[in-house]
Amino acid sequence: MKQIVIKDVTRYVEANIGIFHEKRIRSLDGLKLNKVLKRKNPYLFKAKYTITSEQIIRGIVDAHISSNEETIFGNWLEGLAIFINEKVYGGRKSGIPNIDLEFDKEKVRYIIAIKSGPNWGNSRQIAKMISDFKTAKKTLRTSNSQLNVAAINGCCYGIDNNPDKGDYFKYCGQVFWAFISGNENLYTDIIEPLGHKARERNEEFQKSYSQMINKFTKQFSNDYCNDDGEINWEKLVQFNSGMTK
Repeated sequence: MKQIVIKDVTRYVEANIGIFHEKRIRSLDGLKLNKVLKRKNPYLFKAKYTITSEQIIRGIVDAHISSNEETIFGNWLEGLAIFINEKVYGGRKSGIPNIDLEFDKEKVRYIIAIKSGPNWGNSRQIAKMISDFKTAKKTLRTSNSQLNVAAINGCCYGIDNNPDKGDYFKYCGQVFWAFISGNENLYTDIIEPLGHKARERNEEFQKSYSQMINKFTKQFSNDYCNDDGEINWEKLVQFNSGMTK
């Protein structure tokens, strides 16, 4: 076991954090208004007394951003976790499907599925993860029947005070980062490096965001508002929920 040096983390972040910000912007660039409107509940907008095009557009775009950023940054943190574990324990990105990290520690082979936070999945998704763990264990034991394999659901933030789930262990937040690095303070140590050029990058994102709001507001007003500027709810609901002719 080696000690992780925060300077190594800083260098990794500085070299790779741009990927996260670029994907944030690309997720906006790929957004299509009518495609998103098909997935939204028009009755909810009406029930909330939404009366302007911009209110609807901001609600749509902000919901998209919130959902996408969680996924994008979760994937980015997975890469950071693998980098740190490789430095300390010689871990590696697993070649087994749906297993993110694999490493040996104290005569145990750990297979880890990394998620962003603790409330990441429904019962079906969790059952799928358990099935993936069982398949991975069989795969590893095919070449070494005596191999002691332990499955971990690692979550980059949050708390779970009952980590033993029977088929696997769930380590969240400080527990997860300490487990993969041997450093109990790593979960707070990584905060500062993650802010590398955050303001500059966010200014780029805000420019794209503002352009998207303006473009979609204009499009929505043209397509779903009457000449007097009032939202044509019947037309919007027909587009969203009407039978295809």
